[in-house]
Amino acid sequence: MEISFPIIQMIDQNGNITKEQYQNQITEDLIRNFYKHMFRMRLFDRKAISLQRQGRIGTYAPFEGQEAAQAGSALALEKDDWLFPTYRDHGAAMVFGHSLRQILLFWNGRNEGCIPPEGKKIFPPGIPIATQIPHAAGAAYAEKLKGNKNAAIVYFGDGATSEGDFHEGLNFASVVKAPVVFFNQNNGYAISVPTEKQMNSKTIAQKSLAYDIPGVRVDGNDVFAVYFETLSALERARNGQGPTLIEAVTWRKGAHTTADDPSKYRDQEESKIFQEQLDPLKRLERIMKNKGIYNENWIKSIEEVAVKEIDQAVSDMEAFPPPDPANIFDHVFAELVWPLQKQKEEYLALIGGEIE
Repeated sequence: MEISFPIIQMIDQNGNITKEQYQNQITEDLIRNFYKHMFRMRLFDRKAISLQRQGRIGTYAPFEGQEAAQAGSALALEKDDWLFPTYRDHGAAMVFGHSLRQILLFWNGRNEGCIPPEGKKIFPPGIPIATQIPHAAGAAYAEKLKGNKNAAIVYFGDGATSEGDFHEGLNFASVVKAPVVFFNQNNGYAISVPTEKQMNSKTIAQKSLAYDIPGVRVDGNDVFAVYFETLSALERARNGQGPTLIEAVTWRKGAHTTADDPSKYRDQEESKIFQEQLDPLKRLERIMKNKGIYNENWIKSIEEVAVKEIDQAVSDMEAFPPPDPANIFDHVFAELVWPLQKQKEEYLALIGGEIE
């Protein structure tokens, strides 16, 4: 059965606007704002990889190449909306106002890294695949029951759409018309398994048909397509029209995590071609050049600001007080059950810690 979900694009890989109706909306201010956020995200991502290689943080999940998908969608949110990230969506969380120090603390194995700034509704990163999807549907439904206009966005990869949580979340949200946007970043691989080996569906967007909700397929390396389509989905959500499934067809330069070797399963020559043709930051630079607004001094200035901010976050993370080993035992039950108490005593005795 042939089902068509064409990819929506607003600027091509050469920086040319492909939809004339958006000529006036793709302004210089919008272009610069997108570039500033995406450039900051990339610098952070590269710094985090460097920190991991130096043993200063733990295993890290890079996102370079997916900046447009994350920045474009997060910038479409209102300040009181919800953001439900995976372990790879700290770029979106940064754009939505998360603290860089907190994000680094998370990658340094600290629970404190899951705490967002005051007033920001950012859920802790979902590590088990797809578990955050029903959470997002529930939070969005709660906002609806309260009579608010707030919405939620939940991020997940292509592999998550093969999990039961994905289908349960979409089914529930479609039934109650929860104001939630299901935002899929289809990088073509669920770790090492290509999409065609994990599903028979030609697209992820078509999975929306089973739940009678809108499904949209966008060029995930085109920040404008991502932004405007996410805005539209959020507007439908706020107006009581229920959820939308967005598939952002994207590409990621690096490994699944710093513990992974993508050369074992992905053609690295093909990846180099993708990097040149699909890189979302290069695409923004090309549209700036086409419009005559490309300015190397401006780019240098935002780089200096971002580097200073990131370096300060690293210093703050490394100056954070040492963790309390008891934390892994003390926050599961209101009163510690005896098996955990015994484990706690044995563990603290092993490392020479104090037993309370």
